[in-house]
Amino acid sequence: MSLASFLRAIPKSELHVHLEGAMRPRTLLALARRRHVDLPADDVAGLRDWFQFRDFDHFVQIYVTCSKVVRDPEDFQLLLRDFAEDQAAENIRYSEVHFTIGTHWLNGVAVDEVLDAMTEAIRAIERHEEVRIRLIPDIVRDVGDKTADRTLEWALAAHKAGIAVALGLTGRESLYPSEPFAEHFAEAARQGLHCVAHAGEHAGPGAVHSVLDACLAERIGHGVRAIEDDGLIARLRDGRVPLEVCPTSNLCLGLAPELARHPFDALRRAGLELSVNSDDPALFNTTLSEELRKVGEAWDYPPEILANLALAGFEHSFLRADEKRAAIERARAEMRELALVHLDRELAI
Repeated sequence: MSLASFLRAIPKSELHVHLEGAMRPRTLLALARRRHVDLPADDVAGLRDWFQFRDFDHFVQIYVTCSKVVRDPEDFQLLLRDFAEDQAAENIRYSEVHFTIGTHWLNGVAVDEVLDAMTEAIRAIERHEEVRIRLIPDIVRDVGDKTADRTLEWALAAHKAGIAVALGLTGRESLYPSEPFAEHFAEAARQGLHCVAHAGEHAGPGAVHSVLDACLAERIGHGVRAIEDDGLIARLRDGRVPLEVCPTSNLCLGLAPELARHPFDALRRAGLELSVNSDDPALFNTTLSEELRKVGEAWDYPPEILANLALAGFEHSFLRADEKRAAIERARAEMRELALVHLDRELAI
């Protein structure tokens, strides 16, 4: 029994995780063989080595390859089942999952059939496991002029089907602006979808201001470079706009040389609302429990702070207000019980 086992056992919610970036190496291998897609390795061990992060271009190469092998509706159901099993193993009860439907559309996938298949899979998962999944279809800045309209249409259809909660924005913020997609997000909001956006990762505070203004962003994916702008810190704090922080991802992409020099603690002490997330767990060889543990070790946080960071995943989610209250109260009660088992003490939360 230890802090690590406590963090693995407690109920959690994850708000920044990419479905394609969570693909298991053995699933990639099986789908690549089925599709006759060449990979740099022909066994799981070799693929795990290939997954080891080198630089951003390497990351993009892996991500594109993972997307290329997913072709049939059944492939997307397999991804969801694998993802649900991995979340269940971490006791992650609720996940809001980024999904780049536009990339699959460009690859010639029948995305309407994918919607039906994913709806069926998500509903089946909820019937048989204590795991709930909702999607965030993403517009990708880099190719948004080709896919933005189709992504919005798919997101609205998925929202109507009950499996999507938000429209997202991803891609290279330092090279491609957010403003061209303002009307897409305005329409999403009019139709009842929430709005989220990646920003403040590769680009500075201006990119965060941009998605707040142009994309009506209610949560910021990453957002850690907000620390460079006191005015932005005040705007995020006063507006209670949460940041979805992904520590290992940030380190791999060069935002900080080590976790102790990451701005997470400074952002927390500035009064911002933060959650901890894994981003692309398969590609960065991490889990949500590991992310919480690393954050705790970097700043010597007590279990109470880490438990509250886990609860923030529920608090910042797009669950209905009554569902959110129930999930938080249940999780808090379970955390107190688990602290007695794993930490041999009471938890003051």
